[in-house]
Amino acid sequence: MGAEAFSMNSHDEEEVPVPLVIGLQPSALVDHVARVDWSLLHRIPGEHGGSIPVALEELENILNQVNSNSHVLLSCPDDPSPVKTIAGGSVANTIRGLKSGFGISTGIIGACGDDEQGNLFLHNMFLNGVDISRLRKKEGHTAQCVCLVDALGNRTMRPCLSNAVKVQAEELTKEDFQGSKWLVLRYAILNLEVIQAAILLAKQEGLFVSLDLASFEMVRNFKQPLLKLLESGNIDLCFANEDEATELLRGEQNADPVAAVECLAKYCQWAVVTLGSNGCIAKHKNEIVCVPAIGEAKAIDATGAGDLFASGFLYGVIKGLSLEECCKVGTCSGGSVIRSLGGEVTLENWQWMYKHMQIKGLLTPDTSK
Repeated sequence: MGAEAFSMNSHDEEEVPVPLVIGLQPSALVDHVARVDWSLLHRIPGEHGGSIPVALEELENILNQVNSNSHVLLSCPDDPSPVKTIAGGSVANTIRGLKSGFGISTGIIGACGDDEQGNLFLHNMFLNGVDISRLRKKEGHTAQCVCLVDALGNRTMRPCLSNAVKVQAEELTKEDFQGSKWLVLRYAILNLEVIQAAILLAKQEGLFVSLDLASFEMVRNFKQPLLKLLESGNIDLCFANEDEATELLRGEQNADPVAAVECLAKYCQWAVVTLGSNGCIAKHKNEIVCVPAIGEAKAIDATGAGDLFASGFLYGVIKGLSLEECCKVGTCSGGSVIRSLGGEVTLENWQWMYKHMQIKGLLTPDTSK
């Protein structure tokens, strides 16, 4: 198969405690994040603000335009570097945030290539304390994504997944999930088979399952398979942003966030719709809450905002906090990542988050473990 489980530690892996939260990201992903002005965005095909898969040639073409046109790059006083290459992907962002910011043990299931990007991904996850023993290293390319961020902090994403190595449904084993409590997933039609296999094994091992709806294009174009996943009753927690929620309810008389969270709550124990600068709305059992965003969070780059919101919300659920407190922690962690470029929170911004959690009287994490 050309695949091997990976470890950065030569010691006996049996001694490593089982992660509380496991993330499935079938393909490891490296993000090339750049702050650019509108003149470059107008030259990129497709809608602004969304996520549309591209071929490697197109990804390299965009990167060339970024790297060869310094005048289209934007810098800012707080983050002078206009371009960053970092380990990325929605699930990786969420579980890395859970471990490094909240002290919750996490692991990742997936595959990376035997290339520079694969090594970068492995090294980053390992340095952040994520268990990488379930990552398969394979011959081939690691997935990449260009994230173009405008002056308002909105991002346009162009992932290149073609020819990238990925973990297959038949490679998953019950040992991947044994002893963990949560499985974190992101909806993607290309990964539907492996997602379904992971949910089946996770449920056999008694895990809760969290699903992120990925993008409005994914919901729009592949709504029926998504509804089947939700209707299975195996999704315990669902995250959607406002655009994804609108797509889910397209054609319905009421398509507002309240209707969306009610719709998701029919299938899931916890339903959450994030509303950007307007905070979020969530429902658990018969309780529904609206929580505003943190006004002091200046958006440099919205990349990872939803992913880190999920980190905070999951931390709250795991620690047994109230629904309102879970939402408040989510707004704090979502607010922390948008203060700099990319989906990884800096040490300075974690400190910013802890300060705001203390102001709100929330349980601050013990990250010393």
